[in-house]
Amino acid sequence: MSFSQDVKNEILRRRVTKPCCNVAAAYAVACFGKYFDDRGVVLQTENEGVAAFAQKVYRRCGVQGEVLRKERPTGPVFEFSVKPAEEVAKMLALFGHTGKETALRIRAEHFKCQKCSQVFIATAFLCCGTMTDPEKSYNLEFLSTRHALSQQLEAMLAEHDFHPHRALRKGANTVYIKAADHIEDLLTFMGAGGAAMRIMDQRLYNEMRNKTNRLSNCETANLGKSVQAAVQVQLAITRLRDAGALAALPEPLRQTARLRMQYPDLPLAKLAQKLDPPVSKAGLSHRLKKIQEAARRLPDPPPAEKEADHA
Repeated sequence: MSFSQDVKNEILRRRVTKPCCNVAAAYAVACFGKYFDDRGVVLQTENEGVAAFAQKVYRRCGVQGEVLRKERPTGPVFEFSVKPAEEVAKMLALFGHTGKETALRIRAEHFKCQKCSQVFIATAFLCCGTMTDPEKSYNLEFLSTRHALSQQLEAMLAEHDFHPHRALRKGANTVYIKAADHIEDLLTFMGAGGAAMRIMDQRLYNEMRNKTNRLSNCETANLGKSVQAAVQVQLAITRLRDAGALAALPEPLRQTARLRMQYPDLPLAKLAQKLDPPVSKAGLSHRLKKIQEAARRLPDPPPAEKEADHA
């Protein structure tokens, strides 16, 4: 089951008890279903529970509708509809519409209590909403073929600080939210607090994984620098030894060179403790730089020696 269906099933578990909220839910079905006019109302959904919910809220409002199961190659579709003329007349009277409006607009008088807008938006999501799996990305959308309704829905979401955006995609008006924290707030607002917690958990996991990756990359980079520095020191010591110049170095540098060649992979902090007497890591680093400087001061080998070195 998809994350969208999980969200819808969680919303469906919330009870709608007040008569005004039932009207708001029924009105959302009309506004965001397949069609709503003087022929009646039709909502098609892949979720059987959504169709049953639509039938229930209409029945509570005194309007009878039916639910049919239709088989499709991609799976069954459940259709809730109100089509008998007498029931359509009741529905239009309930919503204050003629059924002949050229541009359908949401009537604010159907929101009589604070929860009516919550129920309306939640039911709109049941009818036309989708939610991307948070393991992949954060995106919640409402899709509608009605331009004016999408504008008004965007305004309603903005009034509650969910920061929606709107776009036209493949002929469908899309109202969408991409910010994870705003999606969490909207899901909680619609009655899907469990889904909101799953997004919070996923965000925390993603943040921890990203932090771990950054630390790992940083450690890898630092390790690479350390290995490169150690190789440069060993090359300098080898050059001094081959030139017979090690004996000319002060005793602390000779001791440091011997230990570095004896323990080529030992970290500086531990190598510093093997010196007699032990020195700090910074002190050891200073000595290694002196050794490299001494190697750089050596004259370049004659061409024959260079060719022999490459051979």
